[in-house]
Amino acid sequence: MNRQPAVAGSFYPVNPQQLQQILTHYLHNAETDAKAPKAIIAPHAGYIYSGEIAATAYARLKTVHSRIRRVVLIGPSHRVGFQGLAVSQADTFITPLGSIPVDTQAVQTIAQLSFVQYIEQAHSHEHSLEVQLPFLQVMLDDFSIVPIVAGDASPEQVSQVLTALWGDDETLIVISSDLSHYHDYATAQRLDSATSAAIENLQYEKLNFESACGRVPVSGLLKLARDNGLTVKNIDLRNSGDTAGDKQRVVGYGAYIIE
Repeated sequence: MNRQPAVAGSFYPVNPQQLQQILTHYLHNAETDAKAPKAIIAPHAGYIYSGEIAATAYARLKTVHSRIRRVVLIGPSHRVGFQGLAVSQADTFITPLGSIPVDTQAVQTIAQLSFVQYIEQAHSHEHSLEVQLPFLQVMLDDFSIVPIVAGDASPEQVSQVLTALWGDDETLIVISSDLSHYHDYATAQRLDSATSAAIENLQYEKLNFESACGRVPVSGLLKLARDNGLTVKNIDLRNSGDTAGDKQRVVGYGAYIIE
C-alpha cells in the first residue's frame, strides 16, 4: 500500500527536476557546518513561503546523510479530527523524488499503545508530513520513516511515543509546525517571538493553537527535552511577509534544533 502525494503541484513542484532545483537552492543558501541535530522543528507551508526557513534546519544534516537510517516524523492534522495519534498501513510514502519505505515494525510497536490508531484518512491528504519528505530525500541517503499525524493528544502521550522511538544516532526526530496564522506583520512578529521564547525555554504549557498549529507534537518534544535535560535552540524565525512579500496577513515560521 502506497501513500500518494497529495499536495505536489500546489505546496511544492510536481516536476522532479524543478523540485530538486528549488530544494538545492534553499539548502545551498542555508548551508552550514554546524553540528547535526538529533531533532528538528520545521515549518510545513508551501515552499515559496516556508522553504527557506525549513532549509536552515535540514542543511545541518549534511554531515550525517549516511548515518541517519530512520526519521520519526510527527505533524498536526489539518483535515481530520480525532483523539490521540494516527499511523498508517502504508508501506511507502511517495513524492515526485521517489518512494520512501515506512518502518512498519516501529509503526506496529507504537500501534499497541491505547492512544495510537490506524487512521488512513488522517494521512491521505495531510500536508504537514508530506512537505518534509522531499527535504529528507535530498539530504539523506537510504532511510525509512515513521509517519505520525497528531490529533488531540497530550504532551505526555507524544513524549511517550518519541521516547519509544528515540533510538541512537541513526534516528532523526522531525516535528512539523508553523507558528501564528493570518495576523499583520508586526503582530505576527510579536506573537512568534513570545512563542519562540516559550519553545526555547521548554514551556510547552504556554503554547496553544494560536501559537502553533503543531502545538501537540511540539509540546511532546518539549516535554521530552525538559524531562531529559535537553536544550532547544531557535535557528531561524521569519514569516511569509519576509519570504513571499505580503505583510498584511502572514503566517509565522520557525526552525528549531535539539543537538
